[in-house]
Amino acid sequence: MDSSPLPNELLILWWVIPILLVLILVRLLTAARSRAWRGEGFVRSAARRWLPEESYRALHNVTLPTLDGTTQIDHIIVSRFGIFVLETKAMTGWIFGGENQARWTQKIFHSSYRFQNPLRQNYKHIKALEAALGGPSSSIHSVVVFVGDSTFMTAMPANVTQGVEFINYIQSFRDPILSDSQVQDALAMIQAVRLPPTRKTDREHVMHLEARADPFSSRQCPRCGSAMVVRTAKRGSNAGNQFWGCSAYPRCRIVQNM
Repeated sequence: MDSSPLPNELLILWWVIPILLVLILVRLLTAARSRAWRGEGFVRSAARRWLPEESYRALHNVTLPTLDGTTQIDHIIVSRFGIFVLETKAMTGWIFGGENQARWTQKIFHSSYRFQNPLRQNYKHIKALEAALGGPSSSIHSVVVFVGDSTFMTAMPANVTQGVEFINYIQSFRDPILSDSQVQDALAMIQAVRLPPTRKTDREHVMHLEARADPFSSRQCPRCGSAMVVRTAKRGSNAGNQFWGCSAYPRCRIVQNM
């Protein structure tokens, strides 16, 4: 009976293709993390050079606990002129987005990629910081820093900056609103509540992100701590779409996309 090498070749492909896909995915994730680290390193170096330490105290890679896991803040700069929460985006290409749009677009040549509005992403950071400091604070300011060869193709708010422009934005706040003792108290409270800046903390934070991204995992309301439940929109443009809603509705009206 004739034997054919085809089954053996198919068997080899059966093992090789998944391994190649995993290697490609790991390489993409490594490249993304490398870009993020370079972007955060750029902001850290620029802040050290252009924001005098006697007036601006910087904290980096701050992971704070939240009701539904953790949130990670790239940079916090505390000063008498306010507390600045910085979200770094290391991206290239054309950037399209609006202050109130849920998703922005990155376009590189003929390819387009959608990503979360970084202002909304930073909003959660600010709410976590408010909780760490003991309540809402009008002294906290959101700043988004794009690092890399990117170009804004739509008008951006003043607090969405490129490169070292974030330095000028921060320094545009000239009226002291915190005393020296309040600055020290804020720094002490952040240091007391932040999780250790270790690889273990980073790994656990990634696990929390993956769990929140899983539409079948259980989750808690980030505002009140109640269980989130899957609901279906009954009217409007999203009628028929499912979403996560707080089980304490209508007392708590927090919703999250699936």
